[in-house]
Amino acid sequence: MIKVEEEMIEKADVVIIGGGVMGTSTAYHLAKLGCKDVVLVERDQLASGSTGLSAGGIRLQFSLKANIRISMESLRTFERFAEEFETQIDFRQHGYLFLATRPKDWAEFQANVAVQQRTGVPVRLLSPEVIRDMAPYLYLDDVVGGTFCPRDGYADPYSVAMGFAKQARRLGVRICEETEALDIKVSEGKVKAVVTDKGEIVTPVAVNVAGPWAAQVGRMAGLELPVLPYRRQVFVTAPFDELPRQIPMIIDFAPSFYFRREGASILVGMTDQEEPPSFNTNFDLEFLVKVAEKAAHRAPILDRAGFMRGWAGLYAVTPDDNAIIGQDIGDVEGFYCAVGFSGHGFMQSPAVGRILADLITSGETDFDLSPFRLERFKAEGLMGERRVV
Repeated sequence: MIKVEEEMIEKADVVIIGGGVMGTSTAYHLAKLGCKDVVLVERDQLASGSTGLSAGGIRLQFSLKANIRISMESLRTFERFAEEFETQIDFRQHGYLFLATRPKDWAEFQANVAVQQRTGVPVRLLSPEVIRDMAPYLYLDDVVGGTFCPRDGYADPYSVAMGFAKQARRLGVRICEETEALDIKVSEGKVKAVVTDKGEIVTPVAVNVAGPWAAQVGRMAGLELPVLPYRRQVFVTAPFDELPRQIPMIIDFAPSFYFRREGASILVGMTDQEEPPSFNTNFDLEFLVKVAEKAAHRAPILDRAGFMRGWAGLYAVTPDDNAIIGQDIGDVEGFYCAVGFSGHGFMQSPAVGRILADLITSGETDFDLSPFRLERFKAEGLMGERRVV
């Protein structure tokens, strides 16, 4: 048993492992459906891992219809979040502007937009001339085209997680911070208990929403999940007023470089495509030099910006950059997962939490989860998600 707020917890209907935005969303949606005997365990503080270190992007521009649909449902939640959850999340819908510099990327962008538009996304293909009118501060001589969706934007991930947690607690969910999951007891192919450093909780349902630590949690249940942690570094300039106060999230797709406003400053980030998987969350100045060079190339005016601070978080990455979502994962009855989002977990957390809650309470969901099944990795020719930053 474990102790929380003077209460001894010996059993629960559901134990959620992971206190990031995916875990708090799942907890809230379970309680909303009437499943009140829910315990969430987090080894540190809520949103202290990848959620709190996220750049906070929210977009509809994906290559797979399934990801577009999840993101559309999630976006509707973000649009009403302040009112529904009584929490301000600094939600800004300034759009996402993707830039293609390689012909193969431009061809994929055009195919992606056709899928997005058929799914109801108000996205447009843009010529370099139109992009120049929209964002005259960009260097575009090497750009062959772009895409823009005005409903895309960003928000504060920490506040979103806290909003979900606040409402989950109101509905009876018990949240245990500084409580680390150590093992999942499985007998006869069924989940029986979650063992923590504070004691054991008897439960028929364990939910793995542990982000970059998903593979470790999977091993507790005797499963190998193909999820690896990769460091992603983010930097923020000193206050910088030489760009407009309202700019889109701008994605230079080939190098996975991006920037957007962060209050009076500019937030920039880029994928180090040569870095191996690790749990390293330090940021390094050598990589900042590379990011600054890319920033000055794409928006030359940023060469005059001074950098103030930086941090690093972790992506949970699968072989096809698509999540693993479902129930009875690996044929372990009562073991649920929503992991491996490869950088888009925050933006999809409202809908995925709802989907998991549906599965746990009824065994069914209205969403086609076939693209997210663990078994897909046994097949050849994985489709995968192409719009990954």
